[in-house]
Amino acid sequence: MSSSRGAKKAGAARMRVGKYEIGKTLGEGSFGKVKYGRHVETGRSVAIKIIARDHVLRHKMVDQIKREISTMKLIEHPNVINLVEAQQGRLSEDEARGYFQQLVNAVDYCHSRGVYHRDLKPENLLLDSSGTLKVSDFGLSALSQQQREDGLLHTACGTPNYVAPEVLTDRGYDGTTADVWSCGVILFVLMAGYLPFDEPNLPALYRMIQNADFTCPPWFSPEATKLIKHILEPNPSKRITVPKILKNTWFRKGYKAPNFEKEANVMNLDDVDAVFNSTEENLVTEKKEKPESLNAFELISKTQNLENLFEKQKGLFHRETSFASKCPPNEIMSKIEQAAKPLGFNVHKRNYKMKLQGDETGRKGHLAVATEVFEVAPSLHMVELRKVGGDTLEFHKFYKNFSTGLEDIVWTTEQNQDEKK
Repeated sequence: MSSSRGAKKAGAARMRVGKYEIGKTLGEGSFGKVKYGRHVETGRSVAIKIIARDHVLRHKMVDQIKREISTMKLIEHPNVINLVEAQQGRLSEDEARGYFQQLVNAVDYCHSRGVYHRDLKPENLLLDSSGTLKVSDFGLSALSQQQREDGLLHTACGTPNYVAPEVLTDRGYDGTTADVWSCGVILFVLMAGYLPFDEPNLPALYRMIQNADFTCPPWFSPEATKLIKHILEPNPSKRITVPKILKNTWFRKGYKAPNFEKEANVMNLDDVDAVFNSTEENLVTEKKEKPESLNAFELISKTQNLENLFEKQKGLFHRETSFASKCPPNEIMSKIEQAAKPLGFNVHKRNYKMKLQGDETGRKGHLAVATEVFEVAPSLHMVELRKVGGDTLEFHKFYKNFSTGLEDIVWTTEQNQDEKK
């Protein structure tokens, strides 16, 4: 991760962060982007992670960022970190095995250091200029110290298609066996070119995962199929372990042990504190091209009941509410502004966030409402509204009038539409 101090333009087109020129975007996540970078003195190519500071502060994720940096400094392995580009598409079995061997080496090493990645997926497996696989993005990683008294982790996180079935329950899970499951999904994807568990409907997807409902394509060798089935075992106590994978006959073909060259880094998080305590003028800022995206776990935590997102909410809400829309985000923002101004609200916009400030003084001062548009899918957005000032009852009355001006952008299910008739 790069500190965003000293950001400046290099020429007319290139942005500079320290001694690195910033290039194209390589990937995007919930908290920022990964961009291509080039060291101006050595010409070395790197991946620079630029973090959305306001998002991190709002979600109180500074400690998580510190943990990610601490983890990266703790782990020095030839198949971890320092990433550039990723290959895509179906690979031959030999190619897939080579990358899988490097992945298992990295995961085995991380586990030996008490680090559990918890978000292993192809997007986080990149290649350096020599074609060596690198594991990236330890933002959701956990350390052994985070285990509870039962020796298990209890935070559901990761990307749904790659998450182990036990992570989806609320009974806790072992970080090592959960990472092994994700490795099995990755091996399947590398060899098949598609996911073993893939359903647009989340409950259906979770059922597939919990039942290990998948079929290996006919071009998989019997040995590879057997290993994948041992990895994608829904019962974690019966799932194959990393030591047994390392001894597997199919896995051992052409196996090369990792080559360690670097010395361990010394951990120092002072620069992280400086970044999140610095003023706006010292930060890398860029206009957002689209709203923040929500992963499935964030979506569930925000809506609690998924049905509420796709149907117009009934009854009372308290200090916040949300609705879904299939309209483009700019149209949603414009419609919110049009609906709020006639009700006597001043509108302050920044990217895909708005603050609606009431002119009249109520029982508890001026009513203030914060809104934000989130991307759930390319053609589906969630709009969150929450009271940040004023009286809750006045917020209810405001929303009743305000929502009538949004009816043409709110997405309701066919069943809900029939109920209106």
